[in-house]
Amino acid sequence: LVSLQWTGIPESQVGMAAEISHCFPWTPSTLTDVPKPPALVLNFSCCSLPARCSGSAAKSLLFRFLPFLRWLPRYPVKDWLLGDIVSGFSVGIMHLPQGLAYALLAGLPPVTGLYSSFYPVFLYFFFGTSRHNSVGPFAVISVMIGSLTESLVPSENFVESVNGTNVTNEELRDAARVELVATITVLTGIFQVALGLLQFGFVVTYLSDPLVRGYTTASSVHVLVSQLKNVFGVSQGEHSGPLSLFVTVIDLCKKLPDTNVGTLVTAIIAMVAILIVKELNHKFAAKLPMPIPIELITIIVSTGISYGVNLNDKFGISVVGNIPSGLKPPVAPKISYFGQVAGNAFAIAVVGYAICISLGKIFALKHGYKVDSNQELIALGLSNFLGGFFQCFAISCSMSRSLVQESTGGNSQVAGVIASLVILVTILKIGELFRDLPKAILAAIIIVNLKGMFKQFRDLSTLWKSNRVDLLVWIVTFVATLLLNLDIVPRGWGCPHYSILGRISDTDVYRDVTEYDLAQEVPGVKIFRSSSTVYFANVELYAEALKKKSGIDVDRLIEKKKKALKKLKKQASPRCAWGALPRPGCCQPWGNDAGSPSLPQNVENGPGPAVIELSGGESSQPSEPSLQSLGLPQPSFHTVILDFSPVSFVDTVSIKILKNIFKDFQEIEVDVFVAGCGVSVLAQLERGNFFSSAITKHSFFPSVHDAVEHVSRERQQASVSTQPCCAQHGRGEGGHTNPSLSAPLGGAQDQDVAPQEEAISPRSRAGKEGVAALMTPTRPPGTQSPDPHQPLWTLSAGALPCA
Repeated sequence: LVSLQWTGIPESQVGMAAEISHCFPWTPSTLTDVPKPPALVLNFSCCSLPARCSGSAAKSLLFRFLPFLRWLPRYPVKDWLLGDIVSGFSVGIMHLPQGLAYALLAGLPPVTGLYSSFYPVFLYFFFGTSRHNSVGPFAVISVMIGSLTESLVPSENFVESVNGTNVTNEELRDAARVELVATITVLTGIFQVALGLLQFGFVVTYLSDPLVRGYTTASSVHVLVSQLKNVFGVSQGEHSGPLSLFVTVIDLCKKLPDTNVGTLVTAIIAMVAILIVKELNHKFAAKLPMPIPIELITIIVSTGISYGVNLNDKFGISVVGNIPSGLKPPVAPKISYFGQVAGNAFAIAVVGYAICISLGKIFALKHGYKVDSNQELIALGLSNFLGGFFQCFAISCSMSRSLVQESTGGNSQVAGVIASLVILVTILKIGELFRDLPKAILAAIIIVNLKGMFKQFRDLSTLWKSNRVDLLVWIVTFVATLLLNLDIVPRGWGCPHYSILGRISDTDVYRDVTEYDLAQEVPGVKIFRSSSTVYFANVELYAEALKKKSGIDVDRLIEKKKKALKKLKKQASPRCAWGALPRPGCCQPWGNDAGSPSLPQNVENGPGPAVIELSGGESSQPSEPSLQSLGLPQPSFHTVILDFSPVSFVDTVSIKILKNIFKDFQEIEVDVFVAGCGVSVLAQLERGNFFSSAITKHSFFPSVHDAVEHVSRERQQASVSTQPCCAQHGRGEGGHTNPSLSAPLGGAQDQDVAPQEEAISPRSRAGKEGVAALMTPTRPPGTQSPDPHQPLWTLSAGALPCA
């Protein structure tokens, strides 16, 4: 009789289970027939908040909502300050022309663009978790706001008759629009803060990458069309609603005969100059200490020419006009607008956050730190909410400014503070000097900065080759945004159940260890399973749940490793530089004088033993120091197995995240295998360029049990082949070899010796088999099908263990 210990089952049901096991032989199939406890579990793990109240919890909460308190006291002044200052000035110089231009795009006075480049950027320093995001005015958000100002506060409402001529009272119109936009900004901030406090940062994952890129590409078309009137110098009516884009284009074509030649020439010259210098900046980025601020140079030169030649009076070229100096006191939003703009504000909140968190995660992955998605919502929301009281319009994150902030040496949001101070000086003293700036120059700046978004049309060919479903999503989103407007926001919901599986003793059955007492984790192996398929909407939740259930802070350990490698590099003596030859003698350290291991030539190659691997008597590149040699804690497990049996398809977003999972765990010396993956999913992975030299098809197994058996054999093989000092091989006279060498596969005595990583880690060999061949165990060529209970390969007779 098998003893059953099901947690929470009443005695009557335990007795019934005992009778079942007594009457029928114990087989894996009977496991599913045993009654389970009638329990209703409401799982809010994806949106849970800490409930325990204590001093440490309060401190943790304070550090969470004010992240600068955690990193600012440890700010490395010598290493980071100079880079942050240079980066801050570079980004601040970019903020000035972009702030003026994007205010024009939103249908607002130019000074509001300067306000939006100061208040939110300064506030983000206190609440944001991304070190490299440059928040502030963004083209897509500006044009979304512009469509609202044109529809709710049209210029026709402010037409006055002056000497028998109808003239728009721009002062009254601008005041009304600023009031409206400030209200939208405050409401946008309220939505973002509320979502962040409710831990709904995951909501943006329901905006897939193809959807966001299709949306932003269509938005760039809207932006381009909205600026053509300033390029041609014609007055044009404002249109909103479905098909408004095409109505605007038709209206513009009718007014082309009225083009102001001076305005058109000014815009063309500015666009050509900016494009040429931007290309030079890109080509010589490695040689330039900072990008040439061509946008700032353009507005300074054009303002000077406009003032000296009087372009407005002589050639009728429209200029910016009055830019008041100084800051204005806060003004409360107009509550009566809330009902009219609530839906648009929510759309702006989600789209702005989607762009911001996407860029933040890209930089975080590159530089080895973590961005808190919920805290980013709160940071962006507070920046918008408080900025709305000071006549700011809603902000997001600009890719161009963020890239400049990173490339010029920015390491933290101290660079953002420097940039905001540059704008503050402009608002207080310099802003009024730009009143003669031609609007055509600002339109040229906006259009040139759309170049990166228009490059997203390349997605069409990429998605055609990799995933037709994502291609359809991209095209539908693009066309819908063009035809309808910019306030469409797709949404979705779901919260899968994630579990760690354990093995039922003496069976090949694996169940959730929290639900089945008989299921015990395989020592050193974490088997992770999701209850649903993995796709763009939940793949980030999948990755976060995997790291959380593994029991270690993977991101923190990777960050510590990178810091240790950086410190080791600084401490290394010149003769122990990367690529140096080893010292003579067997098993002698060849690091610095203290005996520390040498540094790798490529830190991104992944973990490995701190020894030289030899093959055929020739030295190869040194491997990266291990966690142990760096004095860092090692994970309590050596393998992660992902149960893909519920996965029915993968898209381009999930493929990217899965590659990051492999990379992160390999970084901390943990192997990753995939089990139960269907042939169709394997084909989708292959089309999506998932496989590489680091991730091969040898990492895939037909079932969880096959993967576990393989890991057990691999560990047993490693324990036999790895020796503490030097191994003598049975070939020749038995000269010294490196301890990382092991016996070859297949048992042939005359086979060349291969490094240990090649012998025991299948993911290190490039898999060239077809998809169908992956469903059978790998074995040496020319051998018979092995016994399932025997190892797939054995030690060569010529490989003798060390004494």
